[in-house]
Amino acid sequence: MPTYNEAGNLPGMADALMALPLPGLRLLVVDDSSPDGTGDIAERYAERHGRDRMSVLHRAGKEGLGRAYADGMARAVTDGARYVLQMDADGSHPVGKVPALLGTALSTGAAVTIGSRYVQGGTLSDAWGAHRRLLSRWANAYAGTILGTRVRDITGGFNLWREDALRAIDLASVDSAGYSFQVEMKYRAVRRGFGVMEVPIHFEDRTIGESKMNLMVQLESVTMPWKLRARARR
Repeated sequence: MPTYNEAGNLPGMADALMALPLPGLRLLVVDDSSPDGTGDIAERYAERHGRDRMSVLHRAGKEGLGRAYADGMARAVTDGARYVLQMDADGSHPVGKVPALLGTALSTGAAVTIGSRYVQGGTLSDAWGAHRRLLSRWANAYAGTILGTRVRDITGGFNLWREDALRAIDLASVDSAGYSFQVEMKYRAVRRGFGVMEVPIHFEDRTIGESKMNLMVQLESVTMPWKLRARARR
């Protein structure tokens, strides 16, 4: 769970995750030296829930969502995780769906299990206006068409990864620094022949804090599918 200025969201998310009936669950918070003290809050909650169940990876500064995810995933794999779940701290990803993602992965053998907004049964927050809904669907169609995948929610960030898939993808070589990390990771998995399953979720809008999306992140998201396609052809 990457964090940057999520002091208002992290406590509730941490408590909700630790309350799930999954004895093997561990939470790793990856904090980019948040000015609002999120990293310190994460440390206090790690003490409360036990260091064997929750830990914090402190990074020197804000280097992008993609790099935070990659560093956290690499640490989890090194620490022996069989499955690694990536999810945001802002409350948009439903904690209650975590057991369903794991159950689907275990029952189907899927290497990547996606909490999907765009398969049957998936829904979006009522707070999303028409423009935002169209932009999100366009982004998924845009990336999916360029890369030729059948993944319905290729841009989504609520994903469960099997450990061997992460090793095969080689996290250190992933180029994306921002939100295009989601696209690059799924494309790499599909290219390597790993099975992908999508589980419908309700995607909620954040109520506390601000989105980290900016112009540079948007530009990377537009250009990355073309870079990945060109690289695959070479």
